[in-house]
Amino acid sequence: MYPDLNLFIDGQWRKAERSIAVVNPASEEELGQLPCAGRADLEDALAAAERGLAVWSRTAPRERADIILRAAALMRERQEEIAQTITAEHGKPLAQARLEVIRGAEFFEWDAGEAMRAYGRVIPAAAGSKLSVHHHPIGVVAAFSPWNFPMSQPARKVAGALASGCSIILKAAEETPGGAVHIVRAFQDAGLPAGVLNLVFGVPSEISEYLIPQPAVKLVALTGSTAVGRQLTSLAARYDTRALMELGGHAPVIVCEDADVEKAAVSGAIRKMRNTGQVCTSPTRFFVHHSIFEEFKARFTERAAATVVGNGMEPGVEMGPTANERRLPVLTALVEDAVAQGAELLTGGARLGERGYFFQPTVLADVPPEARIMQEEPFGPIAVLNPVADLDAAIAAANAVPYGLAGYGMTNRADYIDRMIDEVEVGNLSINTLEASLPETPFGGIKASGHGREGGAEGLDSYLTVKNVWHSRSIA
Repeated sequence: MYPDLNLFIDGQWRKAERSIAVVNPASEEELGQLPCAGRADLEDALAAAERGLAVWSRTAPRERADIILRAAALMRERQEEIAQTITAEHGKPLAQARLEVIRGAEFFEWDAGEAMRAYGRVIPAAAGSKLSVHHHPIGVVAAFSPWNFPMSQPARKVAGALASGCSIILKAAEETPGGAVHIVRAFQDAGLPAGVLNLVFGVPSEISEYLIPQPAVKLVALTGSTAVGRQLTSLAARYDTRALMELGGHAPVIVCEDADVEKAAVSGAIRKMRNTGQVCTSPTRFFVHHSIFEEFKARFTERAAATVVGNGMEPGVEMGPTANERRLPVLTALVEDAVAQGAELLTGGARLGERGYFFQPTVLADVPPEARIMQEEPFGPIAVLNPVADLDAAIAAANAVPYGLAGYGMTNRADYIDRMIDEVEVGNLSINTLEASLPETPFGGIKASGHGREGGAEGLDSYLTVKNVWHSRSIA
């Protein structure tokens, strides 16, 4: 069921002179050959996007919304096919892949509604004058999406751009291209005009270094690592190009003494291993009140160790492989460093099996602040459990990283909640839930976790320009 892989430029699918293999991370078998865009392909994509912009930016918001909603409906109808593709190329359990398809469709459905709510306003003025504010599509968008959510991550970028009236060139991840291919198929079948949505793959640096300096490109949108985000932001700044960056995280979880220890530990262990920990909002650094720490540690470790690991196509599997082989030595090194610094390894800590890119669900306890994992996002199935004396210590530890994407708190005390809202340095704070965002809420980070927001009423802001109009009845 894996799709034929092609570039999509100006409404047409095409191959390229170069190609690379796409590999199933559970079996290490080749799924297909992915075409890599060359300079001519990128030139064609840019020219097509400019033509598409001229059409799409003048299309009524209602018509744009109708096409987006038709595409979203097709994705829902094709849920199983898309989910099979996601599991094959990424490795996540099929049940999680099915949910990802629905989540991606919801992003499109929300932004379709926002297309008709990108309101301007009229400002009270003196007699004889009218003051008004208008929003316009910013222009061609160059978007870059990661491999951890093959369908829902590119969906965020495409939804925001198309709802705003922009055209887009999407560079999706080479490890997991199938989700983006399915998105494009749905929009092609929904009647999107040629050139509005273009899909390319290839060498990331070649694509970014060609597209970002182009005068027609008015917005660079990335979900990715902080290191890559800084590179692209720097390049965009050289050309006065706006940037929307959703970057890395290292999410803290503050577990207060009044929390339900059983529920907090079990839900934390389950959520930590979701998507093999390859989530920018993944709960990773658990700061647990010392009075409940031993109980929390025992229950969390028990549930983490019981995680069913295997091929995502098999029933009952809770965690698949890492998405690529290069994650394995990184995760191993983080564990070895933590243990060398004095941390206790409670379970896991090594590669699992000899075939496929599997890593054991891993729990570390009493990890000193000098350990690398206390500052570096593991982006894998590793949890850190540390005791804290009180909420002051927990908040200080939570904020002791350069990241500020997501944070979580487990408590029912109103005063604790108020303090977390005021003091935990993140763009997304969740209390008594480990869900970080919904389509109707704005999502993004602070500090080294990026800038700009996707979703919610703020989700189209980066894709729109603001024009103030002062109309006087007579020449003054």
